[in-house]
Amino acid sequence: MRILFLVTCGFVGWLSAEAQVKKQFLVENNESCKLIRLNLKANSGNCFIKPSQNPEILNVFSNQTEQEFSHRLSKTIRGVNCDVNLELEDQTQKSISESISSRMFTATEVKSSGTPNKFWKMYLTNSKPYALEMAYGMGNANVDLSGLAIKKLKINSGSADVIVNYVSGVENQVEMDTFFVKVDLGSVTVKNLSMAKAKCLLADVGFGNISLDFSQKPLVGNTIKGSVGAGNLTIILPTDQTPVAVRIKDSWLCSIKMPASLKKTGENTFATANYVKGDKNALIFDLDVSMGNIIFKESGN
Repeated sequence: MRILFLVTCGFVGWLSAEAQVKKQFLVENNESCKLIRLNLKANSGNCFIKPSQNPEILNVFSNQTEQEFSHRLSKTIRGVNCDVNLELEDQTQKSISESISSRMFTATEVKSSGTPNKFWKMYLTNSKPYALEMAYGMGNANVDLSGLAIKKLKINSGSADVIVNYVSGVENQVEMDTFFVKVDLGSVTVKNLSMAKAKCLLADVGFGNISLDFSQKPLVGNTIKGSVGAGNLTIILPTDQTPVAVRIKDSWLCSIKMPASLKKTGENTFATANYVKGDKNALIFDLDVSMGNIIFKESGN
């Protein structure tokens, strides 16, 4: 096991004086690395992840000062894998538990945790495959995965609001093995989900909200497994004739809404008219709900 050199330096140029970048963390590439396992934890603020054509594994910019945040950054080579861990914590903000309590019991809680102008901008190279694990405590996150090579993706939102998208319309370079989304009190919205090319998607909702947009034709067959406690899971179905099958384990405390295209085929099972068991191009949903809501929508409705 080898610990490699990390570069930390200042960055002075920025388009807006109001949001002038104060810090940059640069994690350099290593040719021996065949997979980047990036673990990111952000306590608060506004986080942005974007693709880049630069060779560096990770570039991070921020408009915060050293007095406003603390961080831990490491890079370790294990065989052909490169493990990068970055933890960001806002020194001036209340704890996550305080924010969660406030969000549950106070209607006036500010979603951005009172730090709308504090941000982190992170750039990932499109020349290396990643296994991404991201945990957000509070605030907001916008994740643009356009044209990146993501083999595994895990997103955990405590009280944060997260948007995942393929903004430029460029799909994942590789098939994604697993896309895992977990929400406690926040929200996660995944747009253009077909571009992830995920073979298996797992969604876990506590009290928050998850929205999954399958409105475009899937590029690979998907199996979607979901668990909903007291929150909301919204699923937007494809606009074309993609076959869909749904199995839901429910309770009398929950609410389930189905469009007309999904017909009941048995106890707790629904399917489109063109679904045939074993179809590799179908979307298969296996869901479990306790007290929350599951809503299926047709795109455009």
